[in-house]
Amino acid sequence: MACHGGLPCFSYQKDGRFNTARIEMPKLKTKSGAKKRFKITASGLVKAGVAGKRHRLMSHSSKYIRQNRGTKVMAQSDTKNIKSWLPYG
Repeated sequence: MACHGGLPCFSYQKDGRFNTARIEMPKLKTKSGAKKRFKITASGLVKAGVAGKRHRLMSHSSKYIRQNRGTKVMAQSDTKNIKSWLPYG
């Protein structure tokens, strides 16, 4: 049985007896926006798609479009926040 609010977990068996055999910590939730946008590499770095590639591309130079292809590794300052949003990542 899942716990909520840090309280100890207890459950009842079918015959009504109190069961404390399996006490679990609550699961941590992943931010749903973060799991769609970021991936964690094997070395612990965070990868994300590059911004500015959805529309209005004619006004951007070819160099800008070419350099922003694929994914980039996030800065160290951003990585700390992103990893807190992905507890099992």
